Amino acid sequence: MFALKAAVIGTGFIGPVHIEGLRRAGVHVQGVLGSSLDRSQATADLFGIPSAYASLQELLDDTAVDVVHITTPNRFHFDQATSALNAGKHVLCEKPLAMNAQESAKLVAHAQRSGLAAGVNYNIRYYPLCLEAAQRVRSGQVGKVIHLAGSYVQDWLFHDTDFNWRVLSSEGGPLRAVSDIGTHWLDLMHAITGCEIEAVLADLQTVHATRQRPVGSVETFSSKLTTQTATEPVAIDTDDCGSVLLRLKGGGRGVMWVSQVTAGRKNCCRFEITGSGQSLVWNSESPNEMWIGHRDKANELLIRDPALLSPEARQFANYPGGHNEGFPDTFKQLCRDFYGYIARGDFSAKPTFPTFADGHREIQLCDAILESHRTQQWIKLG
Repeated sequence: MFALKAAVIGTGFIGPVHIEGLRRAGVHVQGVLGSSLDRSQATADLFGIPSAYASLQELLDDTAVDVVHITTPNRFHFDQATSALNAGKHVLCEKPLAMNAQESAKLVAHAQRSGLAAGVNYNIRYYPLCLEAAQRVRSGQVGKVIHLAGSYVQDWLFHDTDFNWRVLSSEGGPLRAVSDIGTHWLDLMHAITGCEIEAVLADLQTVHATRQRPVGSVETFSSKLTTQTATEPVAIDTDDCGSVLLRLKGGGRGVMWVSQVTAGRKNCCRFEITGSGQSLVWNSESPNEMWIGHRDKANELLIRDPALLSPEARQFANYPGGHNEGFPDTFKQLCRDFYGYIARGDFSAKPTFPTFADGHREIQLCDAILESHRTQQWIKLG
C-alpha cells in the first residue's frame, strides 16, 4: 500500500478506470471532481470515495492529495496540469497531453522546473507481452528494426448518429482518430523499439462530415447503448480514419492505420515489428499471446506466463499462465510504476513511466501528421 493519496478529475469513461486501477495498485483515492458537484458526488458515492469536490481549486487546496489524475476532455489538460503542478501535486494526465505542441512544450518545461513526477497515461505499454517485445529488442534478439506496421481500429463511431465530445475539434483538437488512438500506437512503437520518427506522410478521412448530436451529453463508448432520439446535425472536421507512412531515423520504414469506423473492431491495437533477427506480432484483442516469426526455424507463439517471460516483463505479470490479464490490468501496472517511482524519492533517476516529454513527442507527431495531410506532402520532424 502506497502512502500517497490521489484525486481524479473526470467522471466519464476513463475516470472510473483510473479509480479502479489506483485501488488495485494500492493507492488510496481521496477525492473526485466531475463537471458538476452532482457528478462528483455520484461518482464518490458509487466508489466510496471520501471527498466530492465542487471545483478544481477545492481539489488543489486539499492537503491530503499528493497526486492528481487528469481524465477530462483534451482542451482542459493544459490548464489543469499547470494548476496541479503549481499546487505542488504530482500529475498523471490522459493522452493527448495537450491541444498542440506549444502547450505540451510548456508543460514539459514546467514539470522539469517543478521537480515533481509528471506522466502521461500510455497504458498499452504495460501489457506484459509489449514489455517482453521491448526487452527482445533491447537484448538484440529482434536485430536491427527494418520496418514497423500496425493499426488501431474501433467501431464506436461507425454510424453518423454516434456522437461524443471527441468528434469536435473545439473539444479534442483538429485531429481525433490519430490523437485519440494513433498516439497510443506511436508511443507503443517508440517504447518497444526506441526508433525515432524523422518524417511522416499522412492521408486522413472524415467519413461522416455531419453527425447527429443527441440533445444532452454522451459518454465515450456509450452511444451504442443510448435510447435518446432527439438530435441536431453538427458539422464534423476531425478524422474518422487514415493512414500515415513513417520514415525512421537509421533508415527504417513504417506505416500506421487508424480508424474509429471499422465495424466489428471494438478496440484493436495491432503491431508487426520486422527485425533482421526475428519479427514480432501482437494484437490487443488477444493480448496474452505474441507471435514470433523466424526465417530458418519454426515460428513460435509465446503465451503470457511469468515463467516464460524475461525478468523485465515478469514483474508486470501478476497471474500464472492461462489466467488472462487485459486492459484494466495495464492501468494497475502503470499506477504501480508511477507511484513506485515517486515513493522511491530519487527524482534524478530516469523515469520508468511515460513522461510529459513522451506526451510532447506525440503531440509533435500529431502536428506534423496534420500538416502533412493538409499539404499532401512529407513533413520532417524537428
